[in-house]
Amino acid sequence: MSETVNTFEAQQQGRPTGPLVRGYEVIIGFETHAQLSTASKIFSRASTAFGAEPNTQACAVDLALPGTLPVMNKGAVERAIKLGLALGSHIAPRSVFARKNYFYPDLPKGYQISQFEIPVVQGGAVSFFVGEEQKTVRLVRAHLEEDAGKSLHEHEDFVGQSGIDLNRAGTPLLEIVTEPDMRSTAEAVAYAKELHKIVTWIGICDGNMQEGSFRCDANVSVRRPGEKLGTRREIKNLNSFKFMQQAIDYEIRWQIDEIEDGRKIEQATVLFDPDTGETRAMRAKEDSADYRYFPDPDLPPLVIAADWIERVKAEMPELPRAMAERYVRDHGLSEYDAAQLTQSAALAGYFDEAVKAGATPKLASNWITGEMARRLNAAEIGIEAAPVKAQQLAQLVKRIADGTLPNNAARQVFEALWTGEGSDVDAIIEAKDLKPMNDAGALDKILDEVIAKNAKNVEEYRGGKEKALNALVGQVMKASGGKANPAQVTELLKAKLA
Repeated sequence: MSETVNTFEAQQQGRPTGPLVRGYEVIIGFETHAQLSTASKIFSRASTAFGAEPNTQACAVDLALPGTLPVMNKGAVERAIKLGLALGSHIAPRSVFARKNYFYPDLPKGYQISQFEIPVVQGGAVSFFVGEEQKTVRLVRAHLEEDAGKSLHEHEDFVGQSGIDLNRAGTPLLEIVTEPDMRSTAEAVAYAKELHKIVTWIGICDGNMQEGSFRCDANVSVRRPGEKLGTRREIKNLNSFKFMQQAIDYEIRWQIDEIEDGRKIEQATVLFDPDTGETRAMRAKEDSADYRYFPDPDLPPLVIAADWIERVKAEMPELPRAMAERYVRDHGLSEYDAAQLTQSAALAGYFDEAVKAGATPKLASNWITGEMARRLNAAEIGIEAAPVKAQQLAQLVKRIADGTLPNNAARQVFEALWTGEGSDVDAIIEAKDLKPMNDAGALDKILDEVIAKNAKNVEEYRGGKEKALNALVGQVMKASGGKANPAQVTELLKAKLA
């Protein structure tokens, strides 16, 4: 139960307009709950491990028994500092915890400890690519809070009844709130993926969406261009990127249909049903006043000294955006390629290892983001599980760079490495007889035969059609079994046809 700061109109001045859907502009803001990777809860020593039997990881503090008091988890604060540093945010030297009052069966205290007026992380931005276009989403804040428990309905152990599991009660969360800067479903999903990458990269969250460690709420509204902002509806607890896309797409269509039919959009919280592909209203959407926030009297202000921030900063890994900038600067890669290679720490590490082993950076990048990515996606595995190791890819790339392997032959070698047919590039080249054709006489004979059999292409090339030459090169490559060097073939054909 969270709410976006309601300053949308002021925030939209000068923001870009995205692609229109049936003549409507889409406005999307996000609230993301990232479960922090601490071993214990935010205000108690109870474990945060996933999968335990219900109510076995809830201590007296989590149960809100009389006389218990919360004690701040230092590790949770450090993780908040890390996020602030990673996103270029202001880290408040003094922030305050508040009681967010609402009554729900899985909230033992009758209120949730959160932050309201002074959050620990303020501002910042997340930049990412949609295709090859760079986008930036501004952040409002990121604040520390505790999670609630979980209501269990129609559980196998108590059919016809509801139960309460308080294992999650008190689990540390960072709620990360954006400005309503996204203008399409593609932007929203790309933002969520980038944020997911950052929190896992810096180690503050394991990012397991199936277990609820990374949960997104999307605030969606539509309007005609130039009109005031429409009424937003919040889609709660989106726990996969696929469902996120489906839910937002459906909600956009639904809101436009409602408006076109002359009905008003009512502010509400909705849930997405992946079985039907539809959103359905859960409850009327609350605003901050409904929660009757006030400072928590049991918790003093959270004070973060400058030297603490510096210590955390010194321990931070190189961030993906800094690494991408280094790849552009040092290796001459495009910004898009650099962004692709820094999708995860493991992928960047693989690229770095290949380059260290002697691979040409641009060629290595092409193979990792091309053939390697295609096979990883097809096998549904990560780079950590790739059968082709970084040193092997480096060896393959070196043989392409020195002219030993044309692309077609290189793909055959990669296939052999991937399937385990061989493990040494040079040995595979030898075994498959993939060495380039060095017999000038044999190549010259193939060129003459191709020219003789393709009179039409020859005539078209001499008439100024460059594409005809490509067809001739293809015929030579086919006749040579892929062993000829395409660049050499091109030059020899030009000379013969001059």
